[in-house]
Amino acid sequence: MTTRRDYLSLSAAAGLVLATAPRARAAATPKAKTKLRILILGGTGFIGPHEVRYALARGHEVTIFNRGKQPQEWPGHVEELLGDRNTGDLKSLQGRTWDVCIDNPTTLPFWVCDAGQVLKGKVKQYIFISTISAYAKNDKPADETAAVAPYKGADPMAETAETLKAHPELYGPLKAVSEAEARRQFGEGAVTVIRPGLITGPGDETDRFTYWPVRLSRGGEILAPGDGNDPVQFVDSRDLAEWVIRMAESRTTGVFNGTGPARPMTMRQMLAGIAQGVHVEPKLTWVSTKFLDDLKVQAWTDQPVWVPGQGETAGFARRDISKALRAGLTYRPLPVTAADTLAWFLQQPAERQAKLRAGLAPLREAALLEAWKPAARA
Repeated sequence: MTTRRDYLSLSAAAGLVLATAPRARAAATPKAKTKLRILILGGTGFIGPHEVRYALARGHEVTIFNRGKQPQEWPGHVEELLGDRNTGDLKSLQGRTWDVCIDNPTTLPFWVCDAGQVLKGKVKQYIFISTISAYAKNDKPADETAAVAPYKGADPMAETAETLKAHPELYGPLKAVSEAEARRQFGEGAVTVIRPGLITGPGDETDRFTYWPVRLSRGGEILAPGDGNDPVQFVDSRDLAEWVIRMAESRTTGVFNGTGPARPMTMRQMLAGIAQGVHVEPKLTWVSTKFLDDLKVQAWTDQPVWVPGQGETAGFARRDISKALRAGLTYRPLPVTAADTLAWFLQQPAERQAKLRAGLAPLREAALLEAWKPAARA
């Protein structure tokens, strides 16, 4: 839990961060050469709103389809169709055509199957947002040709949100099955599969990246995992969203690892970039991977973004992104992402700020740092 002192410290920092957070790019977004009719399944989650706004700025016509549970204000006209993919209610999509469909929220293969039944022959391109968790192994660097995780259940089409919640290990395999179903429904030549890594930036409700800008801005001694040399990969939600729209404009199909940054980055370099963005000089104490493992400190959750760069996770943050770079994926500077993320977090209600959803709680972090001192001297 965040203590009252922590909260007051963060609140005091809010003025500085909000004042110095990078402003929106001054240059106007150039219009696309060809106006598209874009259907976005979802559209109000993490990357969806960025896709909508960028598509509008590029001059496209945008339709979103969802349950209407998260209304948004848009800077232009957006057609909003209601339905529920959990119940198979896609009636509002029937009899319509679009140039491209972007499927953001799908993990369940039957969602893709249902979409295909309604949209097959009605869209020229189907962009499916998958995940790097679709891969079977993470033990070595690999490109998009690496094997995907096999589904070992009885019937992937019978899986539901409830079964996925009960068995989160199905997430990657079901994404892989959904990719295959997309190709079956729409045809290999019409499908674009994007496999993002960790998605970061303002609106990160998981706090898997947000933890670090918040923790660094809070100050004090900070536990950092490993020796600082483990690789990290992530992508700002805005960079991902804008690239997805450009992939639609160019009608680029195939499979792409949609993560970053453009060049290899270590955990130490990431924390330095975040520190630059939130205007602090952090006091980092690097704690060995073995020590953290012995005390049941979990990579990725207790220490977000980070996984050991050796052993069975040696390739997790070394995915080959050269294909995505050639296809035009670009990145804003890490300090910008960090500053914008912290500024967003400091605008959230006090109860949202009171407990981060990832990372070490302050008391546990302090206890671990105290326990590490004699181990570090040994």
